[in-house]
Amino acid sequence: MSELTAMRNIGREMARKLTAVGIDSPGKLRQVGSKQAYFRIKEVFPNVCLVHLYALEGAVTDRDYNRLPEERKKDLKQFSDVLRGRTQHGTEHEEG
Repeated sequence: MSELTAMRNIGREMARKLTAVGIDSPGKLRQVGSKQAYFRIKEVFPNVCLVHLYALEGAVTDRDYNRLPEERKKDLKQFSDVLRGRTQHGTEHEEG
């Protein structure tokens, strides 16, 4: 876990969550990527928010999460919105 916390934006709690979903090193996080890592975390910890995704992207790209390019933030927000819609709505919106 200490290797993960050496990455930008990754504190003890985020490292704990990453380790819980099988991402236990900076190399694995880079290989999996921010979106897939966020997806895995969201499955186990459904209350994580968009800032977690920004932090993961910042860790992968080695920049502060609040300095991500606007276009990348839009893309990440759209991804997060899709995941949130899936977890909030499931199949309840289907009409039969």
